[in-house]
Amino acid sequence: MGSLYFFFFFFLRIELILAADTITPTRFFCDGETLVSSPEIFELGFFSPGNSTKRYLGIWYKKSPETVVWVANRNNPINDRQGVLTIINYGNLVLLNKTKSIIWSSNTSIKVENPVAQLLDSGNLVLKDNFSTGSESYLWQSFDYPSDTLLPGMKLGWDLKTGEERYLTSWKSPDDPSYGYFTYRLDIHVWPQIFIYNGSTKMVRIGPWNGVFFGGVPVSPNYNFEVIFVHDKNEIYYRYESFNNPVIMLTKITHSGLFRRLIWKERASIWDVVISAPKHLCAYYGKCGANGVCSIDKEPICECLQGFIPESQQNQTSPTRCVRSSPFDCRNRDRFIKLTGLKLPDLVETSLNDIMSLQECESKCLKNCSCKAYANSIVSGGGRGCLMWSGDLIDIRKHVDESSGQDLYIRVRASEQVSDLNENRRQKIILAVLVISGILIIFSLLFCIWKKTTKKGNSTQHLLIVLMNKKGIAEANILK
Repeated sequence: MGSLYFFFFFFLRIELILAADTITPTRFFCDGETLVSSPEIFELGFFSPGNSTKRYLGIWYKKSPETVVWVANRNNPINDRQGVLTIINYGNLVLLNKTKSIIWSSNTSIKVENPVAQLLDSGNLVLKDNFSTGSESYLWQSFDYPSDTLLPGMKLGWDLKTGEERYLTSWKSPDDPSYGYFTYRLDIHVWPQIFIYNGSTKMVRIGPWNGVFFGGVPVSPNYNFEVIFVHDKNEIYYRYESFNNPVIMLTKITHSGLFRRLIWKERASIWDVVISAPKHLCAYYGKCGANGVCSIDKEPICECLQGFIPESQQNQTSPTRCVRSSPFDCRNRDRFIKLTGLKLPDLVETSLNDIMSLQECESKCLKNCSCKAYANSIVSGGGRGCLMWSGDLIDIRKHVDESSGQDLYIRVRASEQVSDLNENRRQKIILAVLVISGILIIFSLLFCIWKKTTKKGNSTQHLLIVLMNKKGIAEANILK
């Protein structure tokens, strides 16, 4: 009899544990209830954002309930507190209003005998068969349908088999989680790079990916997370993972179009902003126009590439477009100059050969009179791949820290003088030469002084010896 009680309470305990983070077809999850992931990091429930009275189904951090990371019915709120979440038709997760009309659905087509919805400790709400394991068995998951937040482990990019794109869309306002004006997405045209769009207008560009990092992002030691980029025949995406699992972090696009990466400070119970973009004027897309370079540490911040002049001579401090000062000489009289520490131009009118060496890239670009510039597509392992630009060079930025940028080789006439775009670098070299020369001159002068002092010391010593010899001779004569 005692063993029967033991098994009864054992299975009851299992059922209660499962109920804390799962929904079954027999359970109606109502407004006012919450579903908590097993380590109690994330919570699922109904909420009203800001000053709104409308109800939405969402996921948030349990320690920071105002930090909502996913919303189901973004564009279709419930006007009262009678919403219900449940599973119907052997595997379809649905949100119902008080009239039992479907407000939102997972639109799952596959049917299973024992479907359950579970909130994982990653913040991922998954629909699966209760007796299956592994992410491959998921019928549906919220990670495939991001809102405005990218959590560790979530993918930003493309499923090449289905053509499905995963990207972030901002809220319309702090009180309204419906689709806003800004999107954060991975563009795979030519070579992967990230854009923040305001509607269909490019506002910020991060990239392109160079095998190590996305261009335009400062490279600095990071002990909180690592960026993982996957590019194969099935998928192209990037995600980030936390080095230290207890670290709570997120990436989001705000309703005003700001990209932010946040880390939770446990002691202070606040979010710390570790990355925010755009941070300055040069971060905005195409700030200096076509064939211009933006340098935040210069005044004015805009200048034309070598071989280009402002199209309007009346607006040289902030040109909207730079044009060739003279046409190329394609009869083997052109050459390339190397510009360092740059965010590469946008991949507009650009071609890619991902196996060419840099030398082969230069040769091919030189033979094509429409080729204006070239660069490696991958910088790791000594560099490989060939990007060649034939159109305008747009959205170039000079990094204060050159290690955050790449080398770009632009085409110029052989007769053109070296540009002042690398003026800072040349000034540093000149300064180093002057310092070294000064040190050598000082040492030379000290050596000459030492030599003279040594010679003078030897002469004095010789004079004393002579005088002493003469004194000895005189004394000898007296004694005689």
